[in-house]
Amino acid sequence: MNNASVNRDVSHKLLHLELLSVFSFGNSFDLEQLNTSREINAAVVNVSGRQRMLSQRTALFALQLVCSRDDAERTRLQSVLLSAIALMEQSHQGLLKGDVSLKLLGHLSPALQTMYFEPPLNLDQQVRDYIYQVRAIATAPATELTLENPHLQAILSAASTRLLDTLDAVVSQYQSESEAEQLAIDLSHAELFQQREAATAAAQQQAQQLETMLVELKQTQAQLIQTEKMSSLGQLVTGIAQEINNPVNFIYGNLGHVREYSHNLLNLLALYQKYHPQPELEIQQQIKLADLEFLVQDLPKVLTSLAVGVKRIQAIVLSLRSFSRPDDACMRRVNIHQSLDNTLLLLQHRLKPAGGFPGIQIIKEYSDLPLIECHLGQINQVFMHLLSNAIDALRSSDRTTQNCTDNSCLLPRITIRTKAEDTSTITVSIADNGPGISDEVKARLFEPFVTTKPMGKGTGIGLSLSQQIVTETHQGVLWCASQSGRGAEFCLKLPLQPAIAT
Repeated sequence: MNNASVNRDVSHKLLHLELLSVFSFGNSFDLEQLNTSREINAAVVNVSGRQRMLSQRTALFALQLVCSRDDAERTRLQSVLLSAIALMEQSHQGLLKGDVSLKLLGHLSPALQTMYFEPPLNLDQQVRDYIYQVRAIATAPATELTLENPHLQAILSAASTRLLDTLDAVVSQYQSESEAEQLAIDLSHAELFQQREAATAAAQQQAQQLETMLVELKQTQAQLIQTEKMSSLGQLVTGIAQEINNPVNFIYGNLGHVREYSHNLLNLLALYQKYHPQPELEIQQQIKLADLEFLVQDLPKVLTSLAVGVKRIQAIVLSLRSFSRPDDACMRRVNIHQSLDNTLLLLQHRLKPAGGFPGIQIIKEYSDLPLIECHLGQINQVFMHLLSNAIDALRSSDRTTQNCTDNSCLLPRITIRTKAEDTSTITVSIADNGPGISDEVKARLFEPFVTTKPMGKGTGIGLSLSQQIVTETHQGVLWCASQSGRGAEFCLKLPLQPAIAT
């Protein structure tokens, strides 16, 4: 589903809601006032969402600027950066103080006042700092346009971590307040309608329709946020992976020559030692100083280690490019094990021991699976959400509180199992031995914007979107089996070939 079709879907649902309200409540409300309120709410949500998009675009343009070696291209990118950041500043001021041209009133709720001007988020200061850094890189002399430029580093750090998380939190707050205002209007009309005894049955039916459509709208909004986020991040990651891949290929291509040259030199040195065993005193001193015997033994090992390191970098770059690539219009046949391994490779840094954390053990119980037809990028997102959630649960839990019969279950562990159920479906299971999920949370686990993480650590749409990808796009099933204190297991069943390739 692309953005254009989603926007059309949202527009149709909003029109349907409006018509239902007109038919239900007659002249008991001001239609023009209601439409104005909706336009203002939509403008606020759109502009706040545009802020996060602009932060990603300026980060990408800044990275392209320092990587470009063409003066004309740099001039163009500098102009684009200045225009984008000016738009970001105008939108920011409009959200705070109002802007008639953007249909912004500038009235912030107490919650938004806190998010903009008080710790821990303090978005106003973050945005002003970010605007300063972008203007600094856009006006910097050519000699300072390097990857080590502190302004670039500040931009990339902000656009991928704290600023992005804060903008997501503010967008979510704007949406929540907009929905709350709309819900208050709907409830007011519902109270009037309930006073009419003759229309009680019709009112209940229409209220159910409104509730269903509001849920659909919330899911659509969540998908729009995630789609834009993954699109911007994918472009940035693809560009960085390409920039890393070129010099790595150059190094790897020349390692073979270096190995051959060093082998020839060592052979030549051995011949000299064979036919001239007693060199001059100065040469003997230099041999001792250079520790020639150790050098001859260690040089091939060093070259082998370099080759192993470069191959690992190539594997990581390949995984980044595979994970961030946009989906094709049609499904294609893929290896699920390769998709799981690529996702684990990208999460490797979170699995290692750090400080007092012992690290996470990955247990793979892979069966022999056939290739399946799917949208690889979307399935990668599902695996990333499920594995990231398992890692978060293991890293945040107190292992000493587990009910264990031995010390083995105290070690954080994720077990991945795959199985071919029959000739038409496969099952993937991702289980952890973390704190588990309570029945209360599990009952609402796949609802949009439901999260157990602190503010700024997640939007609560990962599992909702994962279920939508599995069930609607791939005609599969996603479910959770968990008990509080006994870990959690997420299972997804996928058909080898969906009946309808959406």
